[in-house]
Amino acid sequence: MQIDKNISEILGDKASFYLEHTCEKITKDELQTPSKHSIDKVFGNSNRNPQVLRSLAQLYNHGNLAGTGYLSILPVDQGIEHSAAFSFYKNPDYFDPENIIKLAIEAGCNGVASTFGVLGLNARKYAHKIPFIVKINHNELLTYPNKYDQTLFGKVKSAWDMGAVAVGATIYFGSVESNRQLKEIADAFEEAHNLGMATILWCYTRNDAFKTEKEDYHAAADLTGQANHLGVTIQADIIKQKLPTNNFGFKEIGFGKYDDEMYKNLTTDHPIDLCRLQVANCYMGKIGLINSGGGSKGESDFVEAVTTAVINKRAGGSGLIMGRKAFQKPFAKGIELLRLVQKVYLDGNISIA
Repeated sequence: MQIDKNISEILGDKASFYLEHTCEKITKDELQTPSKHSIDKVFGNSNRNPQVLRSLAQLYNHGNLAGTGYLSILPVDQGIEHSAAFSFYKNPDYFDPENIIKLAIEAGCNGVASTFGVLGLNARKYAHKIPFIVKINHNELLTYPNKYDQTLFGKVKSAWDMGAVAVGATIYFGSVESNRQLKEIADAFEEAHNLGMATILWCYTRNDAFKTEKEDYHAAADLTGQANHLGVTIQADIIKQKLPTNNFGFKEIGFGKYDDEMYKNLTTDHPIDLCRLQVANCYMGKIGLINSGGGSKGESDFVEAVTTAVINKRAGGSGLIMGRKAFQKPFAKGIELLRLVQKVYLDGNISIA
């Protein structure tokens, strides 16, 4: 079948590399792939209560990707994580929290993820118009020297009170503080589920030793895959992860458990195969993997966004959570980029590899 011409043109000379690849290590038949029935198939017999299923349904059945099993989420907590001035100087309109929510609505996103402050200030006006995801912890950045830690900024009950359908949190796996964060967020997710909210975990790796003289392994497929596996273990309903950029983190850094056959049997160096390993670590796709969009680099953002979406979709992932590439542009351009990404997931000819 003919792949959408615009997507092929955007990918350029890499189109066949991404659109014609077949995963032969972990095959698509082994996965639970996204569909309109995903919630029933995955959570219908789980311990999630009916209110959680309803919250997940609100998220998956909103916006331009409603009913597809895929998600397009706008996350804007960079004002805390990266400092507000640095995040918003390219487009100062986003110092006003309402514009963050307006961008997500106009772009047809499934939901908007942001801070207690951003969403709380606009809850009565917008909580019934687009699903809210409250990010409950952050790295506050002003501590010097900077450290790899996440601090709770509020209570799960406060997110429920403002009408949120989900809470999001980050754990810095590999950091000195990771064990405390793991327990803290496991408890928070249990409370969120008890209140009927869904849970999304940012499964990031942070340790200076993960960056060697040879390469930076913070986004290695084996390390991020294991972070994902820890995330689903504490019952995250959706996993957020950076797209893998390499592999062999355990082997090259020299820690944890690894075997040469492990790498040979599970993946190759193709970007879709590396992402497939991330999906496999999310209980073979039963827990949806959404990849992040990364920082804004100007005009190349459209190519990078489409490429990331194609890799995620063809690997068996469940969508993108893309912020900076969208909100660091003029409003109309941000909408255009988010809708272009959604187009990848709506195109039935772009299949799971």
